[in-house]
Amino acid sequence: MDEDVQSSEIPADTSTGSSEEMRAELLDECEEQFGLLQKLQNEIILADPDCSDGESNEAMNRLNAISTELEQWQEMEPKLLSTNPEILLALGKEELQRLNSQLKMVLSCSQAKRDSLKDVLQREQKWLEEKKEVLRAVTERVATLREENEKLSEHSILQDMKRKITRVKDYHGNLIETLSDMLAEHFPLPNQQTVGSRKKRFAVSDSGENLISLSEILEQLTNKTLETPHEPYVIIDDTFWPPYVEMLLRNGIAVRHPEDCNKIRLENFH
Repeated sequence: MDEDVQSSEIPADTSTGSSEEMRAELLDECEEQFGLLQKLQNEIILADPDCSDGESNEAMNRLNAISTELEQWQEMEPKLLSTNPEILLALGKEELQRLNSQLKMVLSCSQAKRDSLKDVLQREQKWLEEKKEVLRAVTERVATLREENEKLSEHSILQDMKRKITRVKDYHGNLIETLSDMLAEHFPLPNQQTVGSRKKRFAVSDSGENLISLSEILEQLTNKTLETPHEPYVIIDDTFWPPYVEMLLRNGIAVRHPEDCNKIRLENFH
């Protein structure tokens, strides 16, 4: 744009003399036209201002004529005061120089505005990058905290389940031990010696056979039911004391196999 503006510039020192002469000639023409306007104005002033009622129509006609002439002048395109090409060239050069100066000012303001906008854009981009970095760091931190929270939650749940299982196992062991003690006290084996440890489970009968206690019978039935629920029956052998087997059957704790009377299982209590 600077090149276009500079190319339109015309040196003033080469046309200073001719422009002065053209300016003087143009001023003479302007004075001539101004004199004509004054002459017309004087004619209007010297016109008779007194109008009788009989002349009202003539005044209206004159007014209409003046209005029509005014409209015609408004519709006409203005003509140049001078047709001298040298004068027009000088005026064109002056107008181009004035326009060139204005365009330079506009260009300077536009460049200053552009530089200011560039600075604002750079600051905004820097601010945007900083915010993106902060957002990235916060997102990573949130993801880390979520993972830690999930791990802690899983770990706490696992530890709680382990504590509950341990308590249940301890409670189950206490129940088994209490049941064994109660059965050993109230349902002893025949001819069993009561001396020694209460955890002694085997005793020798008068016939010399090894019999198992009622607690062991119940333990075998329970283990069989839990380990092989599809085949929960236990075979009755010589280690089962018949009175204990009959007691379990009569009290509805155990039932016989429908096809084999030497097999029993725990009753379904559910």
